Amino acid sequence: MHLKLEKPLVVFDLETTGIRVTLDRIVEYSFIKWHPNGEKELKNGRINPEMHIPAEASHIHGLYDKDVKEEPTFKEVAEELDAFLTDCDLAGFNILKFDVPVLVEEFLRAEIDFDIKGRRLLDAQRIFHIMEKRNLTAAYKFYCQKDLKGAHGAEADAMATLEVLDAQVKRYEGQEATDMQGEKIALIENDVDALHNLSSSKSVDLANRMVFNKDGVEVFNFGKYKGKPVAEILEREPNFYDWMVNGDFPLDTKRHLTAIRLRSFNKKFSSKSG
Repeated sequence: MHLKLEKPLVVFDLETTGIRVTLDRIVEYSFIKWHPNGEKELKNGRINPEMHIPAEASHIHGLYDKDVKEEPTFKEVAEELDAFLTDCDLAGFNILKFDVPVLVEEFLRAEIDFDIKGRRLLDAQRIFHIMEKRNLTAAYKFYCQKDLKGAHGAEADAMATLEVLDAQVKRYEGQEATDMQGEKIALIENDVDALHNLSSSKSVDLANRMVFNKDGVEVFNFGKYKGKPVAEILEREPNFYDWMVNGDFPLDTKRHLTAIRLRSFNKKFSSKSG
């Protein structure tokens, strides 16, 4: 290995029940300990998270409730893992925002004060984003082989964006676009509608407070009702609508919320009239 080490470095990855740091739990872990002398130790395992694994998480990592129901809980393996990680630096991909916080939460729930003080944290994603810029200047250089002069001036940025879009279509036309799990999203076409569908998100409103789920139903994307159908919550708890409409939410969010409420009301009224 080219990387010079002063003490063991543990490169790790976690699979979890979701992306909520304080609420979701680990279902699988892999720790690879690299020693300064080049020796390598592996510690892999599955965990019973003591909670249901949502389908959307299972679709990503392939683990279902039945796969982990006979596995130990994190508390049962916490001391062993803590010993394995003692006096080690930590590394991974996106560990600063997710894996390290989740791991620390699990240890604390197991009443082990797992402290990251004194440990070096190496995040390959952070280094990737720093070294391989993803801004307009970098895109212009990559796709058009030109240096962007007058960057952050409106006209220069707009002209560069036009050239980048044109170059992207030329470069990728006919290729399949895939998501982070390798699943096909779409075929890149020289067609504005197709490019719109590829570019657009699943957001209902611009602030992303409501999104479409996999069934095309509007669900809340924040708070205690995250993942719950908007229409269902508004019917069950009318005061929640009043709270949002009178609260510090964007006007765009409020108009979409109102449209969903009116649509549900009209649908209910029509069914009664019929």
